[in-house]
Amino acid sequence: MAQVMETDQGWLINIPDDMAPVMGVPCGSVGVLHPTAGALKVEILPPLAADLKASVLQGCEELREAFEELRRLGD
Repeated sequence: MAQVMETDQGWLINIPDDMAPVMGVPCGSVGVLHPTAGALKVEILPPLAADLKASVLQGCEELREAFEELRRLGD
């Protein structure tokens, strides 16, 4: 089953790897569902490039102590 995450403006859904070829999108793509009057608009985002993903994870690791301190202080 696909993982769904709710946001303030809609939902994110990981496109399952077995469905990606059926939809004609790369494996690892994400569907963004935006609610509108009586309908849902869907946008497909491609997977992150490996170097971009590594950069983001590195930045998060470098800021881990700051994030922990913010949590401790109550954001």
